[in-house]
Amino acid sequence: MEPADPEVAAYIAQWRPSSLTPRAAAFARDVIAQAAPEGKERAKHLLWAAGKLAGYAIPLGLDPVPEVLLHPSVAERFTRCAPGLSGVARRTLRTNLRFTGRQVVPQLYPADAPLPRERAKVPYSPAEIAGYLALADAQPALSRRMRASGLVCPGAGAGLIRADLRDVHGTDVACRSGGVIVTVRGGARPRAVPARYHGRLLAAAASAGTGLVCGGTDPGRRNITTPLIRSLAGGTGLPRLDTSRLRATWLADVADLLGLATFMHAAGITCSQRPGDLLATLEPAGEADAVRLPGAARRP
Repeated sequence: MEPADPEVAAYIAQWRPSSLTPRAAAFARDVIAQAAPEGKERAKHLLWAAGKLAGYAIPLGLDPVPEVLLHPSVAERFTRCAPGLSGVARRTLRTNLRFTGRQVVPQLYPADAPLPRERAKVPYSPAEIAGYLALADAQPALSRRMRASGLVCPGAGAGLIRADLRDVHGTDVACRSGGVIVTVRGGARPRAVPARYHGRLLAAAASAGTGLVCGGTDPGRRNITTPLIRSLAGGTGLPRLDTSRLRATWLADVADLLGLATFMHAAGITCSQRPGDLLATLEPAGEADAVRLPGAARRP
């Protein structure tokens, strides 16, 4: 396949950088002409990648033919081991060489099997949270009412799920720093979390005492919340309670109150990876500052 644009084809044919040997430059011209890039700028980047690959591989004794130099193992070794390249350059070279390989020697690059991507859970609406709390209040016994509230409130009010939620003891919930704090003691990220639903959460903690707010005696039991979830599956049109959706509800509420969507839109950010990298360089504020987050301070 040849480039459809004559200007691009002419640029590739004339490409002879002084930094490469004639054999390396010839290899790059040959494979990029077959790749048929769209646009002169795209051709320049692909030529640079193929030329760098050939300049690395030919002195090692490899034949400058596409089936050899564009083999995935050769291209991967080059991007990992070639000296004098920055991390950004290595990632760019790998991307461009994989594109060229798929165009020129597709038999060496079978199509990647699509992998499922887990998306964020859909938050519950305020009406749905109110419905679950009403079902908790409708439980026949006081202890069950407290345990049901102890499931919903730490999830939707503090974003706790899984082991963090199962391991909350009554003594881990306390009034301090001007709000209600849930202390996460175990797991990979011990922390103090400002919580909402203060009255219900404090009542559930007082009922649990030194025991687990969600009930049971062993937080290692993975099914400890299952009976509570089953008891909140009433005939009111509510879906089955999902603790991951409770956490998503808390995350969405706090993000909305903090104006996170407005900030990301103003910054032109659509992916959260780079803000995460930036936040890794910052120190989080203390507990008192966290309590002052919108909705976290305790009302008289």
